[in-house]
Amino acid sequence: MTVSTDQQTVPSYAGAQAPAADQATGLLIIGASQSGVQLAISLRALGFDDHITLLGDEDHRPYQRPALSKEYLQGKVGSESLIFRTNEYWIDHNITLIKNERIDDIQRDQQHPGAGIAYGRSGATYPYRRLALTVGASPRRLEVAGGNLPGVVYLRNADDAIELKALVPEAKDVVVVGGGFIGLEAASSLHELGKNVTVLEHGPKLIGRAVGEQTSQYFLNQHRHRGLDIRLEAQIDEILADDNGDVKAVRLTNGEEVAAQIVLIGIGVVPNTQLADILGLEINNGIVVNAHALASDGNTIVAGDVANMPNPVPGSPTNERIRMESVNNAIEHAKVAAYSLMGRSEEYAGIPWFWSNQADIKLQIAGLSTGFDQTVVRDDTNRGKFSVLYYRDGQIIAADCANAPLDFMAVKQALGKGKNIDPEAAAEVSTMLKTLIA
Repeated sequence: MTVSTDQQTVPSYAGAQAPAADQATGLLIIGASQSGVQLAISLRALGFDDHITLLGDEDHRPYQRPALSKEYLQGKVGSESLIFRTNEYWIDHNITLIKNERIDDIQRDQQHPGAGIAYGRSGATYPYRRLALTVGASPRRLEVAGGNLPGVVYLRNADDAIELKALVPEAKDVVVVGGGFIGLEAASSLHELGKNVTVLEHGPKLIGRAVGEQTSQYFLNQHRHRGLDIRLEAQIDEILADDNGDVKAVRLTNGEEVAAQIVLIGIGVVPNTQLADILGLEINNGIVVNAHALASDGNTIVAGDVANMPNPVPGSPTNERIRMESVNNAIEHAKVAAYSLMGRSEEYAGIPWFWSNQADIKLQIAGLSTGFDQTVVRDDTNRGKFSVLYYRDGQIIAADCANAPLDFMAVKQALGKGKNIDPEAAAEVSTMLKTLIA
């Protein structure tokens, strides 16, 4: 519950009793995200016994985001099924969950490194002895005329999903701007709900940042075959309104108007570095951290989508850095952060993996394909399976696997063990990849 007054909005609390105003919490986690929740859970599992405050800016209990563009949008799951933990969990584990609060300023304690006070927009203050930032990222905004019209929506959090879901019943035509994971997941879901869906991608291929040319072309063919109208290298001039001020169409730079009662923007995200800037932390495409999830001040913990970290793949160049946006990374990075808070220097080292469900296609990615010089395509049309294996100097480094879970597991296993899969033998689609791990 949120109580409104003339002066301020008082944040709602759940879980353990919040510390008194003059008493600092042992750990303040700003960001009730996947990584923030995992950090609190991991700390309790490791024996951390100080009070924890987990603070989020949404008026919802912490929840899972991946289903928002798929099962939740389609009405296959309800909001309660997305909640991470019950209120009883927070109470039993001495964790105060604070909802609907945004931190606008932080002041360090000059006498006690790592300690300080966070100042909330509500007027409340949050003294802490240690600080963790798990603040994630925000949707990149589309800067065009008409970009703020009713019916122009984004899909990053629960409120976005609720707004979009409310618009769906009255809409016939939907334009999705962006051909990345979120855009294609939402486009597939809306098409399954019977909408005419057009995907406008600014670049020359789909999922351009995450997959190679063959995988991109596969998804383009598959989605067009399933009924999505996909336009590549589409340039938007303006979003047009009807006589009531609602969205009616998207006008392209070539003059064409694409009908739409909903325009869903999915053109990537921007890491939330505002608090890091206040604290004077190093920022470069996110908040820069070392292998132990420590920011440049040596005290602040940072985990999840907002963190720019050393590449965790074994054997990567020591100066190579990466910022990853995935559930797996949020979980594993938070575990490393928990060890740091316990005084243990466990490095984040592992094989990144990702997934995306689009209609009846489940894409699973193992490893990072950056720097590949060879690919092997396994197109098993008869069984509806498609994989692309990526190699560098003859060594497998990654794989994109569409409806091919056994290929995904084999490559993930090989990467985890530092083994290889012979590319020539892998080209035979009837061969089980797990038999080629050497």
